[in-house]
Amino acid sequence: MTRADWIAVDWGTSRIRAWALSESGEVLARAQSDQGMGQLVSEEFEPVLLRLVGDWLSNACTTPVIACGMVGARQGWVEAQYRKTPCSPGEHLTAAPVRDPRLQVHICAGLKQMSPADVMRGEETQVAGLLTMRPQFEGVLCLPGTHSKWVCVDHGKVTEFQTFMTGELYALLAGQSVLRYTVGSEDWDDEAFCRAVEAAVARPGMIAARLFALRAEALIADLGPKTARSRLSGYLIGLELGASRPHWDAGRPVAIIGTSLLAHHYSNGLRLFGLTTELLDSETMTLNGLAACYRTLNGH
Repeated sequence: MTRADWIAVDWGTSRIRAWALSESGEVLARAQSDQGMGQLVSEEFEPVLLRLVGDWLSNACTTPVIACGMVGARQGWVEAQYRKTPCSPGEHLTAAPVRDPRLQVHICAGLKQMSPADVMRGEETQVAGLLTMRPQFEGVLCLPGTHSKWVCVDHGKVTEFQTFMTGELYALLAGQSVLRYTVGSEDWDDEAFCRAVEAAVARPGMIAARLFALRAEALIADLGPKTARSRLSGYLIGLELGASRPHWDAGRPVAIIGTSLLAHHYSNGLRLFGLTTELLDSETMTLNGLAACYRTLNGH
């Protein structure tokens, strides 16, 4: 039986991931489920957490749980107020109400930017995780995903950030638009992706037309679903790279936090413009950030 000294939790909209950890930070066990914040009401969070991590708890003591992500949203377990940038990430925790005496739950605060208006929940913990590992890092972080983030870090603080709905736009276009008949769900064409990125950066105003051209080419020129998928991704990521260029084209180091193929696609896209990026593991950064919050909770 695993007994955790403390528990780290990443609780997003669609799923929850949890890790049992020792006092020194060793991962003793992992668990996950698809019971994300989006399908729960406030009183359901504690039972869901207990079903996932109950076997890691001791009846003889209270186990701290440090959670990040959408669990701290207004619709989550308890709202963890946003901290205003510029600020250091991962330094503020909000206690969640619990009934089980074996639990003590604290939720990490998200970050907000007043102008232009922007928010993040969860990604700030990964940024904090990088800074625990490399406190002198000054540069730009890209966090690809449903809502991609570009984060500027200076002297240990998040100074500004920008969110792009690139992943959500891809899902909507590939799954609900006329392109659902054209875009495949498997296989990849690197050459098609790269040419699409270049086209989007060079002429962003033409992308709405190029998107429909994917459908037209499938009908009259036998465009395959693999190539269509790669082009669609390239067009959307290219739009993001073009818009975020003031961040990554300023001569500062750029690191990408992610583990999926998506992170490699972003890296390949940036390489087209002569930029070498560093890829960092998202789970490692999340655990580093949650560990930093745990140490703060204990006054270390």
